[in-house]
Amino acid sequence: MCVLAHPDDETLGMGGTLAHYAREGIETYLVTATRGERGRFYDHAEKPDPQVIGKTREAELRKAASVLGIREVAFLDYLDAELDQVDPTEAQTRIADHFRRVRPDVVATFGPDGGYGHPDHVAISQFTVGATVVAADSLCRTPSGLPAHRVSKLYYMAWGRKKWDAYQAAFRTLVSQVDGISRQASAWPDWEITSVVETSDVWETVWRAVQCHQTQLTSYGPLGNLSPEDREALWGREEYYRVFSTVNGGRLKEADLFEGLRPAEGK
Repeated sequence: MCVLAHPDDETLGMGGTLAHYAREGIETYLVTATRGERGRFYDHAEKPDPQVIGKTREAELRKAASVLGIREVAFLDYLDAELDQVDPTEAQTRIADHFRRVRPDVVATFGPDGGYGHPDHVAISQFTVGATVVAADSLCRTPSGLPAHRVSKLYYMAWGRKKWDAYQAAFRTLVSQVDGISRQASAWPDWEITSVVETSDVWETVWRAVQCHQTQLTSYGPLGNLSPEDREALWGREEYYRVFSTVNGGRLKEADLFEGLRPAEGK
C-alpha cells in the first residue's frame, strides 16, 4: 500500500514499483490524502472552482491507477495545501483504519523531506509513520472497529542523485517556498538507500499512467523527451529507504520490497 498526498504522486513517485508488483500478481493499494484541488489545471491562467479541479484530478488518478494495475484507490478527503494543518490524531487514525482493513505487508510513503519540502508530502509521511503504530496497537480504536494489524515493512521514497538529475533535466530545479524559506530537492546519499526495485520492464506502463494526468501535462510533457540515459535513470529503477522491517535487516541493498516475506524457496 502506498500512502501519498496528491493525484500523480503515485505515478511519478512510485509508479514503476506499483506496476512491477501488480504485474507479478501482488495486490497493490493506494491511499491519497487530497484531490489536488489547488494544483495546476492545464495551462489556464484562471482556474475553475477547486471542486471542479478535484473531481477532474480524481478521475485522472483513477485512470492512472487502472493503467498501473492498482487494485483500489481510497481518498482521505483532506484539502490540497492544508494537509499539515489537519488534526494529526484523526489523520493517523484514518490511515490506520485502512491498514487494518486491507492488512498490507508493505507500506511506502514520502520521506521526511517530502521529496522537495512540500508541506503536504512532509505531513503525509509523518501521518503514515504514526499510523503504523496506531494500527498495530490493539488499545487504539479506529472508525471501523477492526482488529489491530502490524505492518511488516515501511519504506520512504529515497531518490538518489541520478534520478533527481534526470527528473530535473526534464523540468527545473524543484523548490517549495514555505514560510519565506526555499526548500530545494536534494538527493539521498547512495549509502542511505536500502532498497532498489528494477522497473525498466514497466517504464512504458508508467509513461502511459503519466499521460492520464492530463491537467498536469503542460509540466510533464518534457518527460517524453528525455535522453536514453535520463530515461533509464528515471524509469529504470525506484529507490527506497527501509524505515523498519520485522522480517529482515542488514546493510546489503534489497532488490525486492518483499524480501523476508516470501515463502522460502522449495517450501
